[in-house]
Order: sequence, then C-alpha cells, then structure tokens
Amino acid sequence: MSTTEISHETPQQERKACPICGAGYGRPVPEPGAVASPSTCMACGAPLDPVAPAPAAQPLPQKGRNPLALVVVALVAAAMLYFGMHMARRSETTPGIAKSTAAPDFTLESLDGKSMRLSDLRGKAVLLNFWATWCGPCKIETPWLVELQNQYGQNGLQVVGVEMGDDSKEEITKFMKDMGVNYPVLIGKEAVGEAYGGVPALPETFFIGRDGKIVDKIIGLKGKGEIEDSIKKALDTPAGNSTAAAYGQ
Repeated sequence: MSTTEISHETPQQERKACPICGAGYGRPVPEPGAVASPSTCMACGAPLDPVAPAPAAQPLPQKGRNPLALVVVALVAAAMLYFGMHMARRSETTPGIAKSTAAPDFTLESLDGKSMRLSDLRGKAVLLNFWATWCGPCKIETPWLVELQNQYGQNGLQVVGVEMGDDSKEEITKFMKDMGVNYPVLIGKEAVGEAYGGVPALPETFFIGRDGKIVDKIIGLKGKGEIEDSIKKALDTPAGNSTAAAYGQ
C-alpha cells in the first residue's frame, strides 16, 4: 500500500485540505462530545478549522405547579376566612347567654306540622338540645336523652330537640325512629340559634328551670352523669309566681 493511499481500516483519520495553501493533512476524528483545540497547517502555518465544541447540556425544565391545585387551595383559604369572619360577627352580635337569664322564647314547627312554643312548657324543667342528624356526638348523646326523659319525665322534665342541620323531615324522622326518640323534635331556624348565642357547636344543651330561667348549659358532648346533674338543678328550681313573664320575648 502506497503512502498516498488511505486505509479503510483506520476510520479514526480523515483527510482535509488547508484552506490557504491546499496542503492535505490528517487529524483524528474526535469522539462524540469531545472538544478539540484549533491547530495550524504544517505547510503554511495557517490556522485550521477547530472542532466545534459539543453543545452545552441544557437543564431540564422544572415542572410547574398544578394550576388546579392552586385554585383549590385558594378556595379553601377563602372559605375558612369567610367562616371565621362570619363566626366572629355572630359572636359579637349574639354573646353567650349567662346563667339565671330568662330563656328566649320561640315558636317552631314540629315534624307533624304543628307549632310548639317554649313558654307553653312553663312550670316544667326543660332540657333544650340543639343537634343535627349528621352530628356524630349527637348520635352518642341522643340515647342518653331518651333514657333521661323516661327517668325524670314523671318529675317534670321535658326534653326538647331542635334540629339545626337543615335536614329534610324524612331524614329527621328516620333518625328519631332509629334512636327511639320519645320527646318532641322541632325544625330549627337560624334566628332561634342566634337568640341562644349563635350555637357555635353541636350538640349544645340548655337547662331551663321551672321559672323559665337558664340554670346551666353544655357545649359539645359531655358525660351522661354531667347531663343528669344539670337536669337535677333545673328540677330543683321553684316555679315562681309568674312563669309566663320569665321567658324572654
């Protein structure tokens, strides 16, 4: 093989010509991604073409945040803010009712469509229970109220339930049947809840003495024994001479 022939067994060499004098030269073919420095022609000293540097690696684009998740977070935050402001406004306008205060009178509809007025129970000790069918603690407490009505009803106790969950009459009726409720249940209104301090949590129970005044109240779920102690306080109050005027109008 002559020195002018190009061997096919040496792919690492490629023949090029100097752009100035035309002299041929050979140089190694760079590996993929390699960077070589410029060289000069051995015949005339002219600079030869440098091997183009490999392009710099581009960083992977960062994943953007999910727009839907941002919208959901914003809606939740707005709802919490609204609820907090609403509860704060209610607490400012309707402070909690203190003991020895006349129980606010009201008239509400029962499940059978009849109206019931709180002051019609004058002379009785009343356990006024605000609740809802979806309230978990209410489901625990309701059987106790059934037992306590059976136990103290003959002594002058009247349990009254006020459903504040905006449930249908069918849902309320089913709940009462499943729980064996033996006392009247009325369909609540927001105005009645406001009159009793806004009802910040369910269940909330007010114990009204025979004289129409509040002797105790319980917010949330308490033990059956604590409820029974408050019932006894209400039963021990004297009826007074004018119970009709004791209920707040």
